[in-house]
Amino acid sequence: MQGFIQGADRQQTTLLPECLDDWVHESNPVRAVDVFVDALDLQDLGFEGVVPEATGRPAYHPSPLLKLYIYGYLNRVHSSRRLEREAGRNLEVMWLTGRLVPDHKTIADFRKDNGPAIKKVCGQFVALCRKMGLLAKASVAIDGSKFKAVNSRDNNFTKAKMDRRLAQIEESVARYLSQLDTADLQTTAGEAPSEALAATTTRLKEKLAKLKEEVKRLKSIEKQMLATPDQQISFTDPDSRSMATSGRGSGMVGYNVQAAVDTTNHLIVAHEVTNIGTDRSQLSGMAEQARTEIGSEQIEVVADRGYYEGGQIKACEDAGITVMLPKPMTSGAKAAGRFGKQDFVYVAAEDVYRCPTGEKLTYRYASEEDGKTLRRYWTTACKTCPLKAKCTTGPERRITRWEHEAVLEKVQARLDKNPDAMRVRRSTVEHPFGTLKMRMGATHFLMKTLPKVATEMALCVLGYNFTRVLNIVGVDALMAAIQG
Repeated sequence: MQGFIQGADRQQTTLLPECLDDWVHESNPVRAVDVFVDALDLQDLGFEGVVPEATGRPAYHPSPLLKLYIYGYLNRVHSSRRLEREAGRNLEVMWLTGRLVPDHKTIADFRKDNGPAIKKVCGQFVALCRKMGLLAKASVAIDGSKFKAVNSRDNNFTKAKMDRRLAQIEESVARYLSQLDTADLQTTAGEAPSEALAATTTRLKEKLAKLKEEVKRLKSIEKQMLATPDQQISFTDPDSRSMATSGRGSGMVGYNVQAAVDTTNHLIVAHEVTNIGTDRSQLSGMAEQARTEIGSEQIEVVADRGYYEGGQIKACEDAGITVMLPKPMTSGAKAAGRFGKQDFVYVAAEDVYRCPTGEKLTYRYASEEDGKTLRRYWTTACKTCPLKAKCTTGPERRITRWEHEAVLEKVQARLDKNPDAMRVRRSTVEHPFGTLKMRMGATHFLMKTLPKVATEMALCVLGYNFTRVLNIVGVDALMAAIQG
């Protein structure tokens, strides 16, 4: 091909053998991976196989296997079989592992057997970021996102799904029976049915028999399902759960991953994998983890309204954690066009609520619901009020106040003073989730059960944070910080 840049002849020999180190540039990220893993005390972190066995065939040291996994999650290669192929053909991986080519079973077992230690490595990198001054501002955004598990929706059963499936079978049975009745009516009395009609009848009877077997199978599954604590069962990944997503009428079988993301450099400082479908019980736990990882007594936390739960917010305030999150608008009165609770002003000095017309709703009694003490307020002036129709359908309008409602009002006042907080939250925490899902691919998790999925998520977060730091400071600065 004359006139083009020519490649080297495959058969060309060299006088001196080429050095593998010459093929890996000084600014290549694999050098940072190599230095980072070599600086870790793998035995102290809990990795298996650090000390060789006295007898038997020599095993792989955990160091090259950990380097291989970190490289894989940096470069969107998560499968153990693909990592095995990369080890035999990729110059960067050959340099990183010293040309070791472990088989895919060895690679997979390393991830399976060293889950807690791998999660500690993720924490070690966050500690390195803190040492480098990348977490100087004690401010995080917290959010959760649903990640798909290795479990299809057909292999997950809830009570609602079971009732819906049985109802569909009943409709199908009724339809097939109606078609059989029609076939009987089409048969002339005293004559044998036609060949086509006989085939239709046989086919319908076979379908009815299959549906009968399906009902029997579903009833057996229902018995197992109702025996579980949350009345839900998954057959492929037993820890995965059916979870609603933002799409109307949609959902997935997976895990709810919680993350606390630094608002300055968008590093994931803390994360948690749960199989609880909502975020309401996650706020204080994630905030405490974030504060520990950042190493600051005072920390600001911003979250969305899915985390709004009085007990969680009070736990944060008691721990000295400053939280900001909006209150969800769930008032039925407001939806019906009447005054909502937010239209009534609480006067702390008098312990009364002032209604839109100026009347005072006084404290009447207290009761306990779900472990919370609730105070009730109302006035007897509602009967003669000209705006009663816009306020209540009952004899009088009653207002309920939690005994620690002042904490919630303090959070709302804080949010009112900082209206940009939710915009910061959105731009901080939602991008990492999108990046993680893009890197993981359409199937998301490859492993099954909660502990193993948590290990896989730790590697994903480590790969994400590693990439962020490389983009912020570069390879040389990162290696200097590790070695310093």
